[in-house]
Amino acid sequence: MLFYDCSTAPNPRRARMFIAEKGLDIETRGISIGKGEQLSDDFRAVNPNATVPVLVTDEGSTLTENLGIAAYLEARFPEPPLMGRTPDEKGQVLMWNSIVEQQGGMPVAEALRNTHPAFADRAIPGPVNHAQIPELAQRGSTRVDHFFSLLEQRLSESAFIAGSDFTLADISTFVFVDFARVIKKRIPQENTATLAWFDKIASRPSAQL
Repeated sequence: MLFYDCSTAPNPRRARMFIAEKGLDIETRGISIGKGEQLSDDFRAVNPNATVPVLVTDEGSTLTENLGIAAYLEARFPEPPLMGRTPDEKGQVLMWNSIVEQQGGMPVAEALRNTHPAFADRAIPGPVNHAQIPELAQRGSTRVDHFFSLLEQRLSESAFIAGSDFTLADISTFVFVDFARVIKKRIPQENTATLAWFDKIASRPSAQL
């Protein structure tokens, strides 16, 4: 297998944490988004969509989305389980992973990519340039506040995001919450359940990567 990573971006970090939690040692090549290496001809020969992460499997497939990478690794290396064991658990993990992508990851990206000078004309990842829309940045910032409230409610009643065990949903949530610092958003101090959960995930070795 071959893993294409970027040390500064949240989505590659999600895959990197998943790989670490599985205890896998996969050959890795770094792609610098800051230098625009994802747009190079060499990398677009691997992934025409010009995004990272990418996992090239032993079978020769190219997986360019976190969920596909996680599903492949979970099927090949089922222990420890990170996507649930029972049908109910599997459904909960994928449901919550989708919720945090849409209500956490996307708003942070909206706020960052529609304001930061580094993303001028690059408001959406991929091979096509898109202009920034300041109104989307404001909407994204407001949505992140709602996301923090949603997390506090959930973690007040559940040890982890998708249930009683650490899963892919916790990885996604942790990475998005941590990355929210780039838009100057942090967990509110009164959100004690979320803060305790965040510290618990941050103490895992995979979170140091």
